[in-house]
Amino acid sequence: MRISDAHAHFFSRDFYLALAREAAARGGDPEELLRDLSRKSGIEVPEPDSGKHAARWVAELDRHGVTHAVSIASVPSEEEAVRAGALASGGRLIPFLAVNPASEAGVRQGARALDGGGFRGVILFPAASGVEACDPSLDPLYRAAAASGAIVAVHCGILEIRARDLLGIRPPYDARRASPLAVSAAAERHRGVRFLIPHFGSGLFRETLIAGAQSPNVLVDCSSSNSWMRIHDLTLEGVFRKALEVFGSRRILFGTDSSTFPRGYRADVLEATRRALDGIGVGPEDRARILGENLIEILQLG
Repeated sequence: MRISDAHAHFFSRDFYLALAREAAARGGDPEELLRDLSRKSGIEVPEPDSGKHAARWVAELDRHGVTHAVSIASVPSEEEAVRAGALASGGRLIPFLAVNPASEAGVRQGARALDGGGFRGVILFPAASGVEACDPSLDPLYRAAAASGAIVAVHCGILEIRARDLLGIRPPYDARRASPLAVSAAAERHRGVRFLIPHFGSGLFRETLIAGAQSPNVLVDCSSSNSWMRIHDLTLEGVFRKALEVFGSRRILFGTDSSTFPRGYRADVLEATRRALDGIGVGPEDRARILGENLIEILQLG
């Protein structure tokens, strides 16, 4: 069975530097802020060489039997680092780009990344940007996604970015903008695009189910620890059971939300997913689709 991870973050040095420079605008030296971040959190800030960082991720994939992993450039300025890392990985890391939809330049950057830039998907964070997924200003991005066969991931519900919190630069998040129903509205207007809602909607599970029932080109991934379940008093088995009823096995993608070292690849999420699928009696064909074949087929990974 091939395991392919639809949601992980590259978190290069460029990612951490972008946040440190933002924090330094309020006082301090970016490099010193990075050292302080590492001391406080235990997070290892990578060296500048994206190829070496990619090799470390590939070694993690090999260790846990994972064939491919989406590798997200989590801020727009991380684009070049992730592109270089993906190239160095020999196709094992699949590059996605975080898009800033609050400016025309940000939308153009995302469209270029999909149109000949080597990226296979983009991700939007509406709670942070304040721009809903259905905003017409995003149409050029969605047209580029349709033309290239790329995935558009839209983070809905609760948003937590730990590195921002540790650096003291947490912006006000507007969860009203981050509804799966806005994703459905975009999907209805752009039916040639596959929209992906990560983390089962990160707290907006009911709305995620509605979006999936309404729009056949809306998919969901099961990445992260799914700590949002405490809000609804749900179990992972129960979430998978209901998601399968609505989305079917062809529209659910496995993911871990792996991001930092020394933690590395989140094998705990993989094992929790396996246990949940076992617990509700998911058969081998559906299990194979969820754990890897869906992503391989959608992005034609071979």
